[in-house]
Amino acid sequence: MSENLKRATYTKFKTTEGVINFYSLELLESNLGINISRFPISIKILIENLIRNFDGTTVNFDHINNLSTWSPEKHKPEEIPFKPTRVILQDFTGVPCVVDLAAMRSVVKRMGGDPSRINPIVPVDLVIDHSVQVDFFATSDSFSRNVEIEYARNGERYAFLRWAQSAFDNFRVVPPGTGIVHQVNLECLARVVGTCEINGETVAFPDTLVGTDSHTTMINGLSVLGWGVGGIEAEACMLGQPLYMLVPEVVGFKLSGFLPQGVTATDLVLTVTEMLRKKGVVGKFVEFFGPGLSHLSLSDKATIANMAPEYGATMGFFPVDEETLRYLKMTGRDRQLVELVEAYNKEQGMFRTDHMDDSVYNDLIELDLSTTEPSLAGPTRPQDRVSLRSLKQSYKNSLKARLSNDSDKIDKSVEVEIGDGKCQLSNGSVVISAITSCTNTSNPSVMVAAGLLAKKAVERGISVNPTVKTSLAPGSRVVTDYLEASGLTPYLEKLGFNLVGYGCTTCIGNSGPLPGPIEEAIRTHDLTCAAVLSGNRNFEGRIHPFVKFSYLASPPLVVAFALAGTVDIDVYNEPIGYDGSRNPVYLKDVWPSEEEIRSTIERALNPELFRAQYSHVFEGDKTWKSFSTPEGGQYRWDPGSTYIQEPPYFFDFSSELPKLNDIKSAKVLALLGDSVTTDHISPAGSIPKDGPAGKFLIEQGVKPIDFNSFGSRRGNHEVMIRGTFGNIRLRNLLVPGVEGGWTIHLPTNERMNIYDASEKYREQGTPLIVIGGKEYGTGSSRDWAAKGTALLGIKAVLAESYERIHRSNLVGMGVLPLQFKPGESRDIHTLSGFEDYDIAGISETLSPGKEVTVRVTDGDGKVKTFKAICRLDSPIEVEYYRNGGILQTVLRQMI
Repeated sequence: MSENLKRATYTKFKTTEGVINFYSLELLESNLGINISRFPISIKILIENLIRNFDGTTVNFDHINNLSTWSPEKHKPEEIPFKPTRVILQDFTGVPCVVDLAAMRSVVKRMGGDPSRINPIVPVDLVIDHSVQVDFFATSDSFSRNVEIEYARNGERYAFLRWAQSAFDNFRVVPPGTGIVHQVNLECLARVVGTCEINGETVAFPDTLVGTDSHTTMINGLSVLGWGVGGIEAEACMLGQPLYMLVPEVVGFKLSGFLPQGVTATDLVLTVTEMLRKKGVVGKFVEFFGPGLSHLSLSDKATIANMAPEYGATMGFFPVDEETLRYLKMTGRDRQLVELVEAYNKEQGMFRTDHMDDSVYNDLIELDLSTTEPSLAGPTRPQDRVSLRSLKQSYKNSLKARLSNDSDKIDKSVEVEIGDGKCQLSNGSVVISAITSCTNTSNPSVMVAAGLLAKKAVERGISVNPTVKTSLAPGSRVVTDYLEASGLTPYLEKLGFNLVGYGCTTCIGNSGPLPGPIEEAIRTHDLTCAAVLSGNRNFEGRIHPFVKFSYLASPPLVVAFALAGTVDIDVYNEPIGYDGSRNPVYLKDVWPSEEEIRSTIERALNPELFRAQYSHVFEGDKTWKSFSTPEGGQYRWDPGSTYIQEPPYFFDFSSELPKLNDIKSAKVLALLGDSVTTDHISPAGSIPKDGPAGKFLIEQGVKPIDFNSFGSRRGNHEVMIRGTFGNIRLRNLLVPGVEGGWTIHLPTNERMNIYDASEKYREQGTPLIVIGGKEYGTGSSRDWAAKGTALLGIKAVLAESYERIHRSNLVGMGVLPLQFKPGESRDIHTLSGFEDYDIAGISETLSPGKEVTVRVTDGDGKVKTFKAICRLDSPIEVEYYRNGGILQTVLRQMI
């Protein structure tokens, strides 16, 4: 493509505010003699991104031509560069990003360069939402006390972020207590169509982004193209580097019909998640279309888009339509923006109506909304949908499987003292009931439904079992405003659903401790108790270390199961409680009607609520404003800090490209099965005092009560590396029958924790590998799943298949992802994990998808060899790997 053709696509349209310029897809069609009118709208947005960013080098004619000739019949997985217009971070994943940027400034200064060159090129927003924990609950002052503890625990991190806000350009921070990053993005930060000034002219373009949280995809519900990436990739985008990706396959998901009475958006998203997981959409775009979209609110769409990581897609995209415009108005956006969004998308042929021709897709899936039924998902995976009607039997089957059908253990029940009374605690007892997470708390229909159900329950005189820890953690302050305005707050509080914080709490493991007698009973008697939460993740060990079963459910069902106190129940035929006269109360007796929900929302929700809450979104409270903030453009690292440390990635950095070497005589640190998640790999949740990280903190003078969480200490590699592969539910097959972060050190055959073994191997100069099964790295976009892997001395991972984000993160940290050839696995090659491993073909010319040779030598000296696929999927990933990672690549380019 020549600069002349780029200019040929540059045109303008008129708005009430004046003339707006843009890069026209229609003019591209006429100039190239192509037809892209029926392309998926997500592909059209990528094409516009290439045209606008064309420079002849980073973005060239081949990139545009490859994407403009996209075809579902002849899909070509060519590499294209994507330049998002902004980056969004949350504090758990964002702090390491800022730490890395500060470290890059330090290394540039040590090498005699100008450290101020390390600066975000594109706008970056960081929302502090992952640090609040549910320490206090079910009291009127739970929120203020939790926030007080949050500030006390995280003051050092918050001061660091305030320094970054002043030290870096294009960097804003949304302070604690505002809301969950994805809901703040949805309700305030996203513009759908952005503008900038170029050569004195206003240019419009689609709002696009990447984020360091896998649920960044929630913004796809508002027609913003973007998804979660690793922190390392996000940092590269912040520094002006493109995100290199393969031209995606696009799966069209056609929706028709209406949701039945009594079925929520949560039920729909769990159904969609189950369908798409079965379909197989890993690494693909999913684009929703069809007349059914006109019967879903934008909050419903955002609920579906949010869970793209759970159904495995890169994103779940909803085009701009009338509902998009209605939502922008309802959330208090300026009239000019709403008009721009409508005009721009109609000019580009990207405005969805029920009467437009269907786009063409690589594959198609359909759902009649009327077939959706009330559902939960669990007990350990979000894609395992269970219809509410069959929950009781499903729970029993899962329990029997866990307890090996031992009838004595299945019916176990113990008496515990809670407060002034005694209660029964048994297998299936609900001990956590949490309205939490971005998935559902963005949706007024399910939040109001929860409040109405609570109202009806209180009026019937039923209450929550004392063994249940209840909590309400909305995604934004607007939620509490409309719950208060509708008069529902007192009823939720009467059942213990008091406000505990505005942030991602229980869903990420910040559920806080259970009452002492509850934890003691579960631990002593090995009870299989349950959590019911309105979240998007329920992997083993994630919600709480003592809660073995976790079920995802809509907010009203969360309240219902808090009342029932158990998941061992058929809520259609068994009462969820008894009124004051001991009459049974069934779920149908307290479930609100659609009319009640609709009329309540109409009375309570208005644009002024949003304008009021977001008018000072970056200011923070008195405590935030009072923090003492370090000054200057260089961060002064404190060697004694247990929160913020300069990472070691650049200590031996040289401007010279390092030499690639084959891996020789490597040992297996972990031999893992299928569906190992980033929750299994990355440190998360509470820090055990008897684990490597806890012992390290104690050595530094930190008391266990002040440990905080792994997430809050992501800025300190010494803590994080000690928790990598430390999940209490990890099953390393080198240590059969044992759960947790254990391994066998070779050749001593000594059992020890993974961190200690890695240190011994490091002292011996022994490289390490990990062997996994299918879907390795499923789950959140946790950069520490890759950072920890690299810092443990793991040079390569060999798995049957990978989840998209984690594979990319491994490359970004200089760890080589290898994949068994189709039909092959560790079982096919009879790998025990106790052998020596040589991987040859790395030092030679690497190329995307190259086959390398794995040579395995067992203890008797017997040798077997096989080929594995090098999962460096693009030329730029080869370059990243050769440099030792993305950040090293950027540094060498800048130096």
